[in-house]
Amino acid sequence: MIFARFIANDRLLIGFIAVLFGITTLLIVGNLAFAPGSALHVPTYVIALYGKYLCYALLALSVDLVWGQVGILSLGHGAFFALGGYAMGMYLMRQIGPRGVYAHPVLPDFMVFLNYKELPWFWHGMDMFWFAMIMVMLVPGLLAFVFGWLTFRSRVTGVYLSIITQALTFAMLLAFFRNDMGFGGNNGMTDFKDILGFNVQADGTRAGLLAASAIFLALGFFAARVLQRSRFGKVLVAIRDAESRTRFLGYRVEHYKLAVFTFSAVMAGIAGALYVPQVGIINPGEFAPANSIEAVIWVAVGGRGTLVGAVIGAILVNFGKTLFTGVLPELWLFALGGLFVFVTLFMPKGVVGSLPVWSSWLKRRLLPSKVDVPPPVTVQAGE
Repeated sequence: MIFARFIANDRLLIGFIAVLFGITTLLIVGNLAFAPGSALHVPTYVIALYGKYLCYALLALSVDLVWGQVGILSLGHGAFFALGGYAMGMYLMRQIGPRGVYAHPVLPDFMVFLNYKELPWFWHGMDMFWFAMIMVMLVPGLLAFVFGWLTFRSRVTGVYLSIITQALTFAMLLAFFRNDMGFGGNNGMTDFKDILGFNVQADGTRAGLLAASAIFLALGFFAARVLQRSRFGKVLVAIRDAESRTRFLGYRVEHYKLAVFTFSAVMAGIAGALYVPQVGIINPGEFAPANSIEAVIWVAVGGRGTLVGAVIGAILVNFGKTLFTGVLPELWLFALGGLFVFVTLFMPKGVVGSLPVWSSWLKRRLLPSKVDVPPPVTVQAGE
């Protein structure tokens, strides 16, 4: 009863889920129900592109959860995203079997090419979907837990914490580039065939992956919204605004930070797992520090601490990236940097955070100002 009342009273949550599933349903119906020659047909590449945007939105949501709610500016969430993607990539590679270039029944093609004699121990079990999905959440979560426990108990904060998180993802970038790591080296993993027995290139499968991305984004937003409105979330805001005072009041600040940091890493890992079958490749480039910085820019553009702003920022920036890279590819990075500078100077609260300011400004400009009318003069009889 309390749970249902919580959902019913949250207009932001209901509106977000309604818009998300409404757009997703229209795209899927347009792709599957109408022939390619129809004016209402949605091309398959649009389905894949929108699915990728939703994965980025889930990643941005995980960043906003730690940056906007707790004040932890993580420049390494791309590492958790990539780890989830690699776990999914391992499952997809095991599904290829003898249909690979070298037709080996067990070893993926890159292992045969690199003269592997047997499957590495950490690849065992990755041919089972349920086990792979556990690894999608466990590996990023475990890394975040260990990293956070070592960092937060040492009370590393501010810019030093941001530098350490970026060093983490850069170290993993260098490690995954090595051929002897067992993850495909600099080429990574590609040439995926099936997922749960369905062809990953089929229109129906791509529509299903888009629907799964929308569902997990809705679940992630719901979980973040519940966390934001709970007592736990209020403590997180207190830590963000006055960590020393919150610690003085008796709260174990490092425990709160560790819990939300680990949870956000799991969200990022799920986003990476949904991303890989839709783009068809995973390689060490996903660990690049620039990817983590770009995720922070999405949150800043949309509005830090608003949750829905992170989703809007991720979709807007990546949609702009798609347009600019097609028209002026050499100027895209300058446009991204200029956008970040513009937002920092003129919209420090982001698009969503600036809406109340714009609304009040428009009201002052468009609505006529109230003119003070003197009270009517009453004339007494005989005057």
